[in-house]
Amino acid sequence: MLVYTLRRLLVAIPTLLALIVLSFVLMDLAPGSPFASERGVPPAVLANLEAEYGLDRPLIERIGVYTWNVVTNFDFGPSFAYSDRSVNDLIAQGFPVTLTYGFWSFVVAVIVGVTLGALAAIRQNSVLDYLAVGVTVGAQVLPNFVMAPILVIIFTLWLGWLPGGGWQGGQWQYVIMPVIALSTSYMASIARITRSSMLEVLNAGFVRTARAKGLPMRRVILRHALKPAMLPVVSYLGPAFVGMITGSVVVDVYFSTGGIGQFFVNSALTRDYSVIMGITVLIGALTITFNLLTDIAYAWIDPKIRY
Repeated sequence: MLVYTLRRLLVAIPTLLALIVLSFVLMDLAPGSPFASERGVPPAVLANLEAEYGLDRPLIERIGVYTWNVVTNFDFGPSFAYSDRSVNDLIAQGFPVTLTYGFWSFVVAVIVGVTLGALAAIRQNSVLDYLAVGVTVGAQVLPNFVMAPILVIIFTLWLGWLPGGGWQGGQWQYVIMPVIALSTSYMASIARITRSSMLEVLNAGFVRTARAKGLPMRRVILRHALKPAMLPVVSYLGPAFVGMITGSVVVDVYFSTGGIGQFFVNSALTRDYSVIMGITVLIGALTITFNLLTDIAYAWIDPKIRY
């Protein structure tokens, strides 16, 4: 297991470095400049601005300096648009907000999705099964940019129960709608994967043997069926968690939470490349990390896949 983990780690490190270099090159190839929107500024002043931020240096030198600062000090450099603020400051301000409701969205999606999928499989072809399948199909076709306005119409405009936006330090009234909007489609996917996997395991020979021995159904499910049925679910959870963080851009903007999604959109509009780079590298690092953790968890559950 240790050798497998080290081998996967050795693959993850160059992948992250390649992501940094590729993202930097793409940002450099993008048309325009962070200071192109400045009006009435003499060319000499623009040249001084570019020199101050190191934009006049050769591309390979900037890539080397940037990569070294990120790897050794986790320093993403200064922001071009937010004066006197670094990219690290902006990420430190917005990421806890995004991470908070992303985490709760993940918890809700896993608990509700696994429970719904397992119950639907155990009660196959019953009213509960048909109801669960109907709910998951309906939830899966509702992306967060559709769910968000629907929730605001129902809970803010019609019922007046919840505020339509804001964060206020993460008070529960402001967290509920972002969590529902973000978790719904993932909950549906987890439920469908769990149901399919559980049905396959329940029809396997070792489960039928356990039931033929007279073991109670609850014990058969908890001790024999649940663990192998969770393999496809586990492989989905890592990318799903990262997807909730990256997919929160729409939720951040719609509910005005102040998360990194808002900074990302504002930076794209103002060509603040350093902020875009910082958030891209952060999301990439999270994706690689959670894929690594998923692979390790998968290998722990099923040692046969260690190759």
